[in-house]
This record gives sequence, structure tokens and C-alpha cells, in this order.
Amino acid sequence: MAALSQGLTATLDPSGFRPRQRNVVAALLRVLPAHAVLWQAEDTTPYECDGLSAYRARPMAVVLPETSEQVAQVLRACQAMNVPVVARGAGTGLSGGAMPHSEGITLSLAKFNRILKIDPHARTAVVQCGVRNLAISEAAGPHGLYYAPDPSSQIACTIGGNVAENSGGVHCLKYGLTLHNVLQVKGFTMSGEAVTFGSEALDAAGLDLLTVLVGSEGMLAVITEVTVKLVPRPQLARCIMASFDDLRKAGDAVANVIGAGIIPAGLEMMDKPMTAAVEDFVHAGYDLQAEAILLCESDGTPEEVEEEIIRMTQVLRDSGATQISVSQDEAQRLKFWSGRKNAFPASGRISPDYMCMDSTIPRKRLADILLAIAEMEKTYRLRCCNVFHAGDGNLHPLILFDANDPDQLVRAEAFGADILETSVAMGGTVTGEHGVGVEKLSSMCVQFSPEERAQMLAVKAAFDPSRLLNPGKAIPTLVRCAEYGKMHVQRGLLPFADIPRF
Repeated sequence: MAALSQGLTATLDPSGFRPRQRNVVAALLRVLPAHAVLWQAEDTTPYECDGLSAYRARPMAVVLPETSEQVAQVLRACQAMNVPVVARGAGTGLSGGAMPHSEGITLSLAKFNRILKIDPHARTAVVQCGVRNLAISEAAGPHGLYYAPDPSSQIACTIGGNVAENSGGVHCLKYGLTLHNVLQVKGFTMSGEAVTFGSEALDAAGLDLLTVLVGSEGMLAVITEVTVKLVPRPQLARCIMASFDDLRKAGDAVANVIGAGIIPAGLEMMDKPMTAAVEDFVHAGYDLQAEAILLCESDGTPEEVEEEIIRMTQVLRDSGATQISVSQDEAQRLKFWSGRKNAFPASGRISPDYMCMDSTIPRKRLADILLAIAEMEKTYRLRCCNVFHAGDGNLHPLILFDANDPDQLVRAEAFGADILETSVAMGGTVTGEHGVGVEKLSSMCVQFSPEERAQMLAVKAAFDPSRLLNPGKAIPTLVRCAEYGKMHVQRGLLPFADIPRF
């Protein structure tokens, strides 16, 4: 221990350590090699936020274990010292779920990046948590299979993070969210105990705790290994791009497609500001005069696709589409989707910063929420581009602002809260696939009663009695809700009691 202290002192002046940091780093170096423990400011600063860059904190240390046993040892050491732990994958999350705890450590699982097994007969893949979403499909490709959930960040986001947030993607309408495509998850509790949720079989013995873990935002266990389902790559896929001169017509068209008994492989909507932003970025051939465009995809056998394209085209035309184009080959289909997939980076080109919201509403209210957001733009004096998974009502409004202007950040936060709470008032929820993190803590006070939040905390306590795993995320405290309630009314928003809970 004396030699270790001398080594730390030689590397960094003792005055540079924050309270407790020296003891925590020393304990971590007892279970990990020196190269796997980062504590100097220049090394930990890159981990201070995830994709939600408006909120930041620097951890006491960042650890990069390479084996499951090292993960367990880190957790045991931190529990013994009562040190919070925030697990982190690729850091692409958009709700602050991986934002560090300033008096805790960040547990990076970036080195858990091996695909352990592809079983083409069982149509499954066993992968470590740090494997990129797209890498699974690339590995399964030679077998004619792929992993269906496809978040826009799939080139970078990891499967462990997808499980933590229950991520979706443009094809989630037909193929489901992460929850519907995961069979088994392995990991560790805060005490370092190895746990397995689910099974590689069709069912698992005992309680179905897999559905509790998926979407739990790193608050119940640290995920290290995931078994996912693979699906056959369709023989053919074609995409319809439909233009509408009215937002309500476009929203009604979405409901009409589903009402006709059609479940497209993907059904996405973009409003006029978003269409202009992405067309300038990728030149996908979008109609810049349209108030909204829909992308409707069909996949399957050539015969199935042909029939479904005809049916969807008729429904869209009857719903008031002013222009309809159908992809004629794979290159054109990918071009149609390139705009939707690049909506976020395209927004980054037209604004210094953006806040990507994530809520869900009934499909029949799509036009209502878009019109409400248009009024909010006037109220908060900020622009907003809208893109969303129209098929399941999952909204992704991108509020454009400049974080260098404190007043704009405050207005952006209020704008976002208004969108979330209006979604609840319309019969929806404050989150769809991005998680709650720190971004939506206050809005959780609106949707869930004190009794419901108490039950959520009880579930966490059952897994993590010390409440050290990703504390302060997803579930707001009574104190926070009381403070937010006062601020909420001051902003002129609906009193909590006036917002129906569904």
C-alpha cells in the first residue's frame, strides 16, 4: 500500500485529488492493472457525459476491466467503500443515463467487444455487452440472418446499452424493440454476484425477471453478456416515400395504414423543417414542398412485398398523399432511408446544439402533437425539427438551441418538458426508447404517482439494497417532485392534477 501511495503521489500531486479519490483509486488498483484505471482529469473528462451533452459530471475514476472476474471485483470493492458505480457502453445514449456520478466511478465496458457464438440453426448470437449493434448483423450476414432492432446510432451503440435502454429503431414496428429480441442476459449485481436473466430456451424457470432488467438503465445489474435472436434477412425490401401538404393528413395516413391491417417493416414521418435539414445533408430526393413525408417499407418474399406495396400505396393515396415514389432497387431504398438515419447529424449542421426528446403518443394524435409543438416554438422562441417512428407513435422532436447561451438552455429544457407533459395529456408516455436518465426525471413526476414511484424504488432496492448502481437516474425522489411541481406551475404549464395518467 505504501508503494502504491508513492506511485500515485509521483503521478499526480495529492492536492489534485478530490475527497476520497485517493483511497478509491488505490482500492481499484488492487484489483485492476494500472492501465485499466484512469483518474487524471485529462483522462476522465472524455467520460463526463453521454449523447446528452447539456449535463456533465466528472467521475472520480474510470475503470476499463477486460474480464468478468475483474468486473465482479470492481463492484465488490466499490460496495465495500460505498462508492456509486455508473456502467457505460459507447456513450451514445440521449437521456444522460451514462452521466457519471461526481463521487463515484464510471465502469466502461468497451473492452467486452467479442462475438462469442453465432448459431445459425437456433438463429441466435451470444455476444459480449460492448459489441456494436451493427456488428451483430455483419457477423450473422453470411448465414442469411441479421439482428432486427436498428437504432440510428447502430454503427456505434453497443448491445449492452441497447438492453439498458430497451432501444428500438426504424424497423421496431414489425420486429419489436430490444426486449422482444433478447433471450438471455448475464451480468453482476452491485455485490459482485453473478446473475442470469432469461434463458436460451423458450422459457426460463422462476420469475420472468428478464423483462424487468431490459430498460432498467443500469440501475439493477451490470450487463456483461447478451444472447439475442436473429431473423432471416428478407428476400426483398421496398420503400414508399409519400408527400403530404398537411400535417393532419399525414398523421391520419399513419393510422389508416395500421387500420387497414398492414404492419409495415418501417413507418416513419418527418416534418418540413427536418426534411429540409436532411435533404441538404444526404440528398435523398425528398419533396421539400411537403409539410410532412412518410417512409413506409415492406419486406418479405417478392410476392408479399408486391401485394403490400399496392395496398399501402392505395391507402396513402386515399389519405391525401400529393406525391408517391416507390424504390425501384436496393440503392434507391437505402437512399430513401439515408435521410431518416442521418436526421440527428443533419440537425447538428444547422444548430450549435440540439436536445432530442423522446415520448410516445397514440397514433391518432400525431397531428395534434405536431401542431402543439409548432405553438411551443413561438412560446419558447426556439426552432424544433420533428422525426419519429410514426408506426408506434414514438416522437423524436429535436429542439435547436445554443448551449453557450444559458437562457436558451433554460428555454430548451422548458420546451422539452412541455412536449413530454403534453404527450402524457394526450394519452401517451414521457419516454419511448431513449430512457429517462437525468433528462426526464422531473417529467416522471407528472406521469407517475408517489405510490407508483415508491414501487419502482422498491424494485431497485430488491436488486441493489445499497442503491449504488447508477443512483439518481430514472426514478425521481419525492423532494425532487415537490420542487418540480412548484416550478411547473410557475411556468404556466398544467397543474399536475389536471394531467390524466394512463
